[in-house]
Amino acid sequence: MMNCKDCQNELPELLLENAAPSASVSAHLAACTTCREEYASLLATFQLLDLWKAPEPSAFFDQRVAAHLREEVASPRIGFFGRLRDRILFSSSLQLRPAMAGVMALVLVIGGGTFAGVYHSATPSVASAQPSATVNDLLILDKNQLAIEQMDQLLSDDSDAPAQAQPSI
Repeated sequence: MMNCKDCQNELPELLLENAAPSASVSAHLAACTTCREEYASLLATFQLLDLWKAPEPSAFFDQRVAAHLREEVASPRIGFFGRLRDRILFSSSLQLRPAMAGVMALVLVIGGGTFAGVYHSATPSVASAQPSATVNDLLILDKNQLAIEQMDQLLSDDSDAPAQAQPSI
């Protein structure tokens, strides 16, 4: 007994060779409506293709092709960069996918390594932890307390001193 997969594998050969189907294929087509519909659909498609006629080329087609070939042969050869530019502009992207995948992987590795290096150096360690700006300002004020007190004394001494008489001219 033939299954649908085997029958569908036999259908193209049956249609292309115009041979009579084998007994097992005929029995399966008689029993299976899905395969019978598939065979009928393929048969109708092939019959439509048999009716189709290709358009005739114009009378001067051969002369134009020969002229284009002569122009191409006579044209100067393009260099490496011209071929590279043409390949990038006019070829399918399927050819460049492996190269682009490699470039993107390299960018990710370099970018990730750079980020890891910057992030690692930016995170403060316990030994080299610096105080915040506010704590740093308070430490500076404590160290300069003597200078602040001296400034206060100078300001208070100036206000306590009697006003000196201005000499008249």
